[in-house]
Amino acid sequence: MEFPPDFVSRTVAVIGAGYVGIPTATVLAESGHRVILAERDDARRNLLAQSRSPILEVGLDEILARTMGSGQLHVVASAEEAVRGAEFVFLCVATPKGLDGRPDMSFIDAVVDEIRDSISPTAIIVNKSTVPVGTIDRVAIRLGISVDRLVSNPEFLSEGQAVADSLHPDRIVVGSSSRESAEAVAQLFARTSAPVVITDAMTSELIKYASNAFLATKLSFINTMARLCDQLGANVDELVAGIGSDHRIGFSFMQPGPGWGGSCLPKDTSALALIAEDVEVDLSVVRAAMASNVVHQKYIAERIAALVGGSLNGVTIAVLGLSFKANTRDRRDSPAIAICELLVAAGAIVRAYEPTCRDGDVASDLTGLVLATSVREAAEGASAMVVLTEWPEFSALDFTDLATVMAEKILYDARGVVTLTDALAAGFTIESIGKK
Repeated sequence: MEFPPDFVSRTVAVIGAGYVGIPTATVLAESGHRVILAERDDARRNLLAQSRSPILEVGLDEILARTMGSGQLHVVASAEEAVRGAEFVFLCVATPKGLDGRPDMSFIDAVVDEIRDSISPTAIIVNKSTVPVGTIDRVAIRLGISVDRLVSNPEFLSEGQAVADSLHPDRIVVGSSSRESAEAVAQLFARTSAPVVITDAMTSELIKYASNAFLATKLSFINTMARLCDQLGANVDELVAGIGSDHRIGFSFMQPGPGWGGSCLPKDTSALALIAEDVEVDLSVVRAAMASNVVHQKYIAERIAALVGGSLNGVTIAVLGLSFKANTRDRRDSPAIAICELLVAAGAIVRAYEPTCRDGDVASDLTGLVLATSVREAAEGASAMVVLTEWPEFSALDFTDLATVMAEKILYDARGVVTLTDALAAGFTIESIGKK
């Protein structure tokens, strides 16, 4: 790798090899820094040692091979080992939604306790996990160090394209009580040439929540418009073309679908609503977006029922896609899973095909579903086929063949990805969200 003459390589520890930690570590290593990635899970660590990613992300295996092959990236089992001698320590651990809707901070606390006695006295601690506003102060106290050595650097990665987002971010946000510390962290990402927003830690933490809440609200809005188009006989694709062309609105996050989910939007909107509630601010617009998302999933289940005659009891439904979006195997808070649960609760036999599910997969979120190994197998004997994830292969289905194995030729496309002319030519009755 070639770097400009004024480039300074830093030693960076990244704690946690998950959806945030791996892209962060590999891109920092690709940028020329010496990175030690800590992961305690043996299976994940063994895959990384073979330059194989334990998460599905486009381009990640290739960048892993380059950075590990060049020696810029090393993987270790212990966070304590990773931080020794590191100039920067990135916390990239999970903060799942707790039972009360607030982020579960136990993983952050455990890592902080583990590294407390091993971090360098001059190391800058960078929090990249999504955490409640005020966490930087909490971590500084727990570590027993000056808050000036703590920096908030939220991630804005989109699953499925995290490598591209890391290499070419829209912005770098850093927040700290020390401008010197904030600028030092921003400099780590200088090769991205992205604009930098330097602020205080609390504002930086709030930027993350506000960004995801806005995206969730935008998705709920366009899904509501899709339902309105269904009732009025309008076309949602043409609606999006008409309103998205306004530069103040844009086309991003304006594709209607089965609802929003994944590891970030549900828990972050919930957390932000509770943050606002704690300080007596009415965040009704975000709560409305959350409620609308639930309504939307129920609406889709009801539309499927209507297509097969009104009752789902004993009816076989073929579902295509279970991950919350394409190019990831992540099913956390997946709208596809939520809709499947509604169908099963109504008595349907749901036979699902998901490209990332393996034979014998018995994860708890798959309870009640029959897993198929192909689209054709899912379709056998089904009264209706429902597309719930926008995997590219679902845009090129062989409807002539599928028509020969289905009990009824009914298609509901909740993603708007199917080539409808092919389905119509094969005799299918079709409903695509926002356009009948």
